Amino acid sequence: MKIGLSSKGKDLGSILDLRFGRCSYFLIYDMERDSFKVIENKGLKSEGGAGIAAVQQLIDEGVDIIITGKLGPNAFNIVEKSNIEALKGENIPIKSIIEKYKKGELSKLKEAGPAHHGM
Repeated sequence: MKIGLSSKGKDLGSILDLRFGRCSYFLIYDMERDSFKVIENKGLKSEGGAGIAAVQQLIDEGVDIIITGKLGPNAFNIVEKSNIEALKGENIPIKSIIEKYKKGELSKLKEAGPAHHGM
């Protein structure tokens, strides 16, 4: 199982970025292998549709779960239709978020956050 986490940096000590479409990086954590890789978020530099571009990257990476702060309306709808579970994280290190996930301490994102057009 793969988890896509919105990240401010490139390692497990990096802080989870609560912004999804405008985060700098995605850390893709592989639960079975206990390993990860980092990809730059293509949505960061897009003029519009950042969340859509970001979700598509994670779909292409084969993630089963996304952990972030919020998803905008478009990203939220795509995640739901793709049968990817979206969980709410905190502004803490990625390694701590993964531990909270393993303990079942993260809650599901039940609704979309506000849209941010053209930020």
